[in-house]
Formats: sequence, structure tokens, C-alpha cells
Amino acid sequence: MQLSERFDWGKQTYVMGIINATPDSFSGDGIAQGANWIERAVAQGKQFIADGAHILDIGGESTRPGAELISAAEEQQRVIPVIEALAAETDAILSIDTYKASVADAALNAGAHIVNDVWGFKLDPDIAAVTAAANAPAMLMHNRSKPKELSQQSALGGRYVGSEYDNLIADIIRELLESVQIATKAGIPKEQIVLDPGIGFGKTVEQNLELTNRLDEIARLGYPILYGPSRKSFIGYTLDLPPHDRVEGTAATCTVGIMRGADIIRVHDVKEMARVACMTDAICRG
Repeated sequence: MQLSERFDWGKQTYVMGIINATPDSFSGDGIAQGANWIERAVAQGKQFIADGAHILDIGGESTRPGAELISAAEEQQRVIPVIEALAAETDAILSIDTYKASVADAALNAGAHIVNDVWGFKLDPDIAAVTAAANAPAMLMHNRSKPKELSQQSALGGRYVGSEYDNLIADIIRELLESVQIATKAGIPKEQIVLDPGIGFGKTVEQNLELTNRLDEIARLGYPILYGPSRKSFIGYTLDLPPHDRVEGTAATCTVGIMRGADIIRVHDVKEMARVACMTDAICRG
């Protein structure tokens, strides 16, 4: 899939709906459990499309701070049936949220269009080549997650403390461009790359707030920007609210993110955030 054929960057904000094919999502919306979970995942995807989603992002391993890692085989068991069903029953653009090459390969063969790697092609040395071979776009995220810097509170979830940067935005830009270099060296054209600054991944509450307000500095690199603040702990710790009660905080961060240059917002609350995006576009895109 060619991004230029499906997206008109700068004309509007696109909405990515999160489908967590996991039992342990931080936001409480994990779907890979109980009876008929595949049918429920497909129903969720169809509802997201009706609510205004342009992309459905399917993930099988929780990326919440402190989550347990799972094998590639287990991850495939969670995501492949959902991708196959959504590809058969909808015309939606599907992205696979994985950092594992074997999972990305299976997902692309099952009907996914985009690889969304939260480690920016830096964890699995084969995933860039898999993505390039499929002529698939790549979404590359900045990530400095370190378990030793993690602090947990039962009501608010995990957050990073003590994450050190010499210069927050400059360091993020440098490390994102390292991911771009990995991608282009593997044969992925620059016009097929989207960058994600990695809200919540190895960044303190204060750093996430600063990053949101300075997103325009990353947008100046010239790549489309994916921004994913939805229900994250920096909102929870700012407002003292649990994940299920962060819709207003998510709306505020999405609004600022769009005004600072975000092209795609990755969200749980698709209906509400699609409206936020539409209204913000009317103001700042004209």
C-alpha cells in the first residue's frame, strides 16, 4: 500500500482506532479473552469505522509499562484471526502493532497493510526487511522504556520516573532519524514512513507534556506524525484519574497535538476523538 494514495497529509487529521487483542491492556479494553472474542474484536473494528476511524491498529502484546512479554507464536494466535476477519469483512486500512518480524510477516500475509513498530525497527533486526519486502509503510516510534525507571500506582498505573535526556526534543529527533536510517537502508522509501514521538514510552509525566507542546519541532522533519496519547498515564497523573476516566484529558492532548502538527491520532475513544479532530481541523486547517 502506498501512503500517498490513501492519505492527503496536511488536509485533515486521520484517526487510528486501537484494537487490543490482549487480555491485559492498561486501559481495560483488552479483548482476547472469554467467548467469541474474535467476533467481538471484529464488531469493535466495524464500530470504529462507523465512528470515523481511518485505520484500525491491531496489537497482540500489551505495551503498558510493566507488561509481561509473550512469544511470537502466542502473539500471532491473538492477532492473525482478527486481521483475517477484518480484511474479509471490511475495507479498512489495517496496521499491525508489533516489533517482531515473524508477527509482522504473518500479519501482512493475513491482510494487514502497515507495520507499526513501537521500537522503531531497533529491537528485531529482521522486521525492516520484512516490511520492505511487502512494500508496506512503516510507523516508527521513539522508545526509551526501561523497567528500572518504572513506578506503579494501583489506581493510576505505571509511569516513568528519572528518565534522563540531554535535550528532550533533540534526543528524540536523533533517535527517530536512526530508525529512519534502518528503514531506508532496508529499502523502505521515505514517503512510506510515519514517525511517532512515543508518548509515554520512557518519558516522565513532565516530558510527555513538554513533548506534546513541542510536537511541531518533530513535524518539521517532514514526515507524517502519529501521536498516541490516548488514556495514558501522563493524563492520569495530571488529572488524578484512572484509565477509563481520561476521555477529556485525551481530548485536550489530541487537540494540542493536532495543532502542533499531528497527522494521525491513535485513540481508544474513536467516536469522541474523531469529533475532536474534525473540530480542531476546522479551526487550524481551515
